[in-house]
Order: sequence, then structure tokens, then C-alpha cells
Amino acid sequence: MQPWTNETSLQRIEQTSTEALTEMKQQVSQSSYTQTFHLQPPFGAAGKPNGMLYHNGKYYISHEWYPFYSQEGLSYGFQYESTDLVHFEADGSVLQPDNRFDEYGIKGGSIFVYQDNLHYLYTGEGTSGDKAIVPYQLLAFINNHHQANKFPKPVIENPPERFLPTLQDPKVFSKDNQFYALFGAQTEEKQGRILVYNAENPLSWKYVKPIKTKLADFGQAWTSPDYFTLSGYDILMFTVHHEDKQIHSGFLLGHLDFERLTMNHGDYKLLDDGFGFTAPQTFEDEAGNRVLIGLLKAHGEIEELNQANTAPCLSIPRTLSIEQGKLYQCPHPAYTALRYNEETALGYANKFTKQLHPYEGEQFEMLIDILENEATEIYFELRTSKKNSTLITYNTHSRLVTLDCSESGALPNEAYGTKCSAQLAKPLEQLRIFVDSSSIEIFCNNGERVMSSRIFPDKNSTGIKAGTESGQVYLKFTKYNLKSIFG
Repeated sequence: MQPWTNETSLQRIEQTSTEALTEMKQQVSQSSYTQTFHLQPPFGAAGKPNGMLYHNGKYYISHEWYPFYSQEGLSYGFQYESTDLVHFEADGSVLQPDNRFDEYGIKGGSIFVYQDNLHYLYTGEGTSGDKAIVPYQLLAFINNHHQANKFPKPVIENPPERFLPTLQDPKVFSKDNQFYALFGAQTEEKQGRILVYNAENPLSWKYVKPIKTKLADFGQAWTSPDYFTLSGYDILMFTVHHEDKQIHSGFLLGHLDFERLTMNHGDYKLLDDGFGFTAPQTFEDEAGNRVLIGLLKAHGEIEELNQANTAPCLSIPRTLSIEQGKLYQCPHPAYTALRYNEETALGYANKFTKQLHPYEGEQFEMLIDILENEATEIYFELRTSKKNSTLITYNTHSRLVTLDCSESGALPNEAYGTKCSAQLAKPLEQLRIFVDSSSIEIFCNNGERVMSSRIFPDKNSTGIKAGTESGQVYLKFTKYNLKSIFG
């Protein structure tokens, strides 16, 4: 199959032949790197989440969708539905780039309920009077036939004074009988900000002002904003784009004075210490838990693999909580419904690395409980073979957990890092690890820190090993195979 050119990437999916669509779907279904329990479209690339909601017994999860993989190409809005957050049906393209205000793509946004109808407030890329491509803020409601009915004009066209025309990614929430929307923005001096708009109804938005934080000069742009309260704390989330093209997704924890829109907060902290986790958004589930989902993408371009193999996917849902003034992230409890074939092992590991047999796997969840630890450093190897190994180490003295992907398979062709670390506040007691066909997500000490990455090992890399640098450690392993979320 020939790679898609820029010209091809701008074509409309509706104008693509049935044969070409079938070929693209087959390429994904036959790939050994297609995910099984992460949301991923049937072909093309997922982009950042742009709408998540629980309403009337159903979960709605949507994201940008690039059918021809190119991030510079035409993007749609792709949606899934679920009644339990683990078994999904793909609704397909609910929002399509079909008018002057979004003809170059459906971008970030959010979904909310107004007059008992689902509505999207989203950023569209369209053309201005002088034919330049500019962002518009658009509104649509979804009817009972899963069709989007767009309002004919943008609800917000131009940014406020002293801000560049890069307004994007509205996040809508209600407070005191009003709607509020947060937007990612850029000052004329190219400094990131979050702007606040409010409205009594979603057709009449009024600019309020930026949220004032202690981060006066921090990154060139802020995108994918989110705001919520948890256990008496206000949390402001956003993704920071730096001048050196690095992208970090994190949050501020503190108190937001909503009248003055001034936030008293601690340091900006990362949500994920791994690679390629970006643009997270949150929503409340059926039980009232605050749930976070982000985008997982390959860390740079990988020439050895085609686009269908490395296409981004969404992370597994994470429930958020506050413990002793810190934000914790845990896998959503609904994911236990995917478990089958439980296997357990209990014993000592030492400096002679042991293969855990028959505990192999390509897609699984593993809990590693550290019951006694006299080792200086502990090693865990997953998806191992003669060629590949994804290595997790824990240094007892420094309490540093490190993920080493340098031998995890095909790697980016640029000089991206392959190691990342997370410092724990207390000694490591448990790792909870989710390994899918081409990803790993590691939850340390019940979600105190999280590290994620896309990995691309050979299909026969299924081994699991444990060992130490010196000394011994008493461990309990519990491994589950996981079913596909698409049945």
C-alpha cells in the first residue's frame, strides 16, 4: 500500500472508494500493533480527545480523527458509545468538515447537554475572507439519529485584544446556572494562557478574561484546558507547547477564586512521566468519579513501521483522587471486567534474572506486589525475547522508578529519549501494569505516579522476567489476560 501524500490526506473520506477504505481497514486489522483494549479508530489516526460525557445511561467518547493519518490533513470528529466504559461501539464520524468554518478540520472541543440534547462546542479550521485558514468556535447538536446539526455561524470568531488568532479546544462546564468555556490561547508575545467565556445559553458566549496564574512566561501556547474540583481542591489542567517543540500535559492544584479568576496554586506537575501522553480531558462517570483519558502516540517518527502500525490511540480511563494533598490516578475499576485467565506467582527474585513461566503475554494486566525488599535495585522485564525487552527498574535507595524503552522494538529515527523516571514519595509497594499490543501504562503505588509509552516489539516478544542488582526481594505476581473492548 502506498503512503498517503499531503494531497491525498486532504481528500474527503466520503470521496474515497470502497476498495481503498477496505484496504485501509485490512491494514489495521492485520497489524500486530493494533490495540485491543485501547480506543482506536478502525483506520486512520486518533487525535486529541474532543468530547467525553456520561448521559442517560451512556458514555460518549470522541476524538479528532485523521482518516489518512497526516496531522496536517483533513480531520473529522470520531465518536464511540458505551454503557459500561469497557465495551464500545464505534459511531464513526459524527462531526464532518463540511462548511466554510470547518472545511479544513474538526479540532478540539467538548460535549455537553443543553435542553436535553447533546451539544458540541468545538474548534473548526476554516477560511477567512482573505482565504487564510483560521480557527472558528462552532456549535452543533446531535439528534436522535446520531447526526450533527450545526449552527450556521460561529459562536466566537475573533480572539480578544492582545491575543493571537489561535483560540482552540473549548472545555464547557456549568456553574451557578451558567455555562462556562475555557479556551487554550496565545498572547501576542507568544505566551500560553487560558481564557474564560460564559453564557446563559450556548449561542451567546461573552469573553470574561484570562485565568491569572503564577506562570506568567511558561510555554508558547496552552491547549486542551480543563477545570474541575476534587476533595476541596481546584484543578486546572492544560497542555503546554514549548519553544523547543516539547509538549507536556499537566495540572495546577490549588484554589481558583472564580470571581477574580485568580488561581493560588503549587508547581505545574506532569500527569504522566512517560512518552507521548498528551491532551488529556476529564468527565464524571456514572458513580460520580472524575475520569481522565488522554492521547497516547508514538514518540517521534518511526521509519521502520507504516502509519497503520504506529497510529495514536487513547489511554485507558483513569479515575482521579486526592490523597494527602496529591493527585492520584488509578485504572478505572470497570476494566476489571475485561480480565480472564488469572495466573499468580509468589517467590524470591535475586541477581540471577528469572523467566516467569508460563506467564507470557502480549496483552495483559499485571500486578506486582513487593512484600519484602532487601535488594539495591529491582528489575522487571516485559515483552522480552532475544531481540526485545521493555525494562522497569526500581532503585531502593533513591525510590526512583525508571522505564527503559531502548530495546522495546522499533524506535524513533530522531534523537528522542528512551528512558524516563518517576520519584516516589514512599518505598515502592506495588506496580500495576497494562500492556497492550503496542503500549505500556505503569501505575506506581496505587497511582501516585504514572508512566506510559507506545512500544513496538516483535510479536514473539512475550516473555516476563524479574531480577535484582544485588540482594533479594520477595514478590507476588498476579497476571490477567484482557479481552478486547470491541468484543
